[in-house]
Amino acid sequence: MFMSQVRTKEEETNREELQENLEDLEFQVFRMQDNLKEIAKKWDVIGIEQSKEDRWVIVYADETQDMCKIMLTDCDSSFRGQWDFSIHATYQDDHSIHIGDIKGPANKGYGSICMDYLKEVALKHNVPCIKGDLAERDWDHLNRLLHFYEKHDFEIDVDYEEKCGEIKWYPHN
Repeated sequence: MFMSQVRTKEEETNREELQENLEDLEFQVFRMQDNLKEIAKKWDVIGIEQSKEDRWVIVYADETQDMCKIMLTDCDSSFRGQWDFSIHATYQDDHSIHIGDIKGPANKGYGSICMDYLKEVALKHNVPCIKGDLAERDWDHLNRLLHFYEKHDFEIDVDYEEKCGEIKWYPHN
């Protein structure tokens, strides 16, 4: 008798948890619909992904002849004209994309999502290299940056004495 009571409580807890997850997912989908409409008025929507925390995000781009910005907005809140994460890059004369800045919260998987889309942009435009600089301002989070770039197959050259460095990514043919 006791075991059946335990199973019943576990089943009830699982059922409640599933119901909460379903309600959260429904909320994100409704928010996604609203956010997509607003974002598409101004930018090119290039993807919808799930973050490592299983949160739905909208990925969009702003491209000109000189620059490319990959932006991401999560579907937890209303879009108010501001991205939640962004990679700002410029097209260089030497036929490369140069990452100028990466902005947004760490450890949510947003950087990986945006980097994958930046790589797709490079491939789409036949740009043979994505480059970037490591600067002294990066030194307080250097290990996290190095891990991020290594994970995304960048070549990394760091001068620890001068507190600077370079990163480069080449598509694998």
